[in-house]
Amino acid sequence: MKSYRKELFFQLPTRRGLVNITQEVQAAIRESGIREGLCLVNAMNITASVFINDDESGLHQDFETWLEGLAPEKPYSRYRHNGYEDNADAHLKRTVMGREVVVAVTDGRLDFGTWEQIFYYEFDGKRKKHALIKIIGE
Repeated sequence: MKSYRKELFFQLPTRRGLVNITQEVQAAIRESGIREGLCLVNAMNITASVFINDDESGLHQDFETWLEGLAPEKPYSRYRHNGYEDNADAHLKRTVMGREVVVAVTDGRLDFGTWEQIFYYEFDGKRKKHALIKIIGE
């Protein structure tokens, strides 16, 4: 069995933002030479998420609206965590959206269902962050 590791780096210009990373993950699978196995993709920062869903702008706005309703950014005073960074809402949003995804690799490709794509979702941007891709298989 082989394994392959790659990092993706992000520095979003806004506090929150969604990035479709499907093509970068597929490129990593090609680079790895692994044809059959599993691909893990996870956010390496506690205020970001990696998840799978549809690449549709209305849905992306629905995520933003829904998450802001669950854990509004302001007022910062509502959270006990806030102090130096004022990012408690980002921690909560990450918990809801999840840390990672695992996708089967079949014949050298991500083995997706209809419309599935991989996204990196930043909740506390404007600084350098990263995600890990780890592929294992043969």
